[in-house]
Amino acid sequence: MKRSGRSFGIMAAVALAVFFVTSGMALAACGKVSIGEMNWSSASVIANVEKFILEKGYGCEVDLVPTSTVPVMTSMVEKGEPDVASEIWINSVKETFEKGVAEGRIVSAGNVLSDGGVEGWWIPEYFAKEHPEIRTLQQVMANAQLFQDPEDASKGRFYNCPSGWACKIINTNLFRAYGMSETFNNFDPGSGEGLAGAIAKAYERQEPWFGYYWAPTGILAEYPMVMVEMADFDAEGHACNTRENCDAPHAGRYPRAQVLSVTTKAFADSHADELAFIANISIPNDVIHAMLAWGDENQAESDEMASHFMVKHEAMWSSWLPADVAAKVKAALK
Repeated sequence: MKRSGRSFGIMAAVALAVFFVTSGMALAACGKVSIGEMNWSSASVIANVEKFILEKGYGCEVDLVPTSTVPVMTSMVEKGEPDVASEIWINSVKETFEKGVAEGRIVSAGNVLSDGGVEGWWIPEYFAKEHPEIRTLQQVMANAQLFQDPEDASKGRFYNCPSGWACKIINTNLFRAYGMSETFNNFDPGSGEGLAGAIAKAYERQEPWFGYYWAPTGILAEYPMVMVEMADFDAEGHACNTRENCDAPHAGRYPRAQVLSVTTKAFADSHADELAFIANISIPNDVIHAMLAWGDENQAESDEMASHFMVKHEAMWSSWLPADVAAKVKAALK
């Protein structure tokens, strides 16, 4: 049947109107989403990647909320906010996490770091080569004078996590369990930047250094370290070490860390498509290391590192998304 120009124009206008209405409904369906942006580089970059994809691919309105592991997990379980936490190291908040899951308040959305995370106490690689006799914590303690505290020459300095981090509690309990206060000072670097800066400074001067760090990080990619050997991991003992009031600290190493994306149950129930994307995020440690090393070299902010990741690893993030959503994100990158 032949259509008149007028009727065809009307049909086209109706089709266009339907497209905009349904598109608007899709955008409105997502609404506002809050993501806990952790105060370390890898988690901050992942949060920014999620923000970009949720905004450009799903039409969400995303708010990044500055936080750290213990506060965000407590808030998600007790208050139901923020909606998403991008990189939760479960070993540090195991009891709170398991309580939240059991009570139906939060949901594990997948292993965001496909290789898991590594936590421990380290010495620089150059120092380890110079001192092959120092590999265990007992050997470090017996040579405390080599790690002299610049503010107290009578003891060595152990670089702990800054106050407010879950690892500060664990490390302090380990410090107590090993009876280290007789030979070492438990030093608070003040911030994540202070801790990273202490490693960089030691490397520049080729000086001894001893303390906590984790991987994957740009710091360990740029400054190779050797992990100090501790006693075997014990699940019950480590659980106590995560508590500030642990009455029987356990002298044992960190376990291999499971690193998860976590969402509230309310978000999971109301955002099935967005949850599927978050659950698909899985990044190898070597990719994280390279991305963070690039950020350090270029003095890049987290959103700039996220953009670098999006451009360099299109095949990876595209695999997390339906084809139509991936197309929208690709278009937004141009």
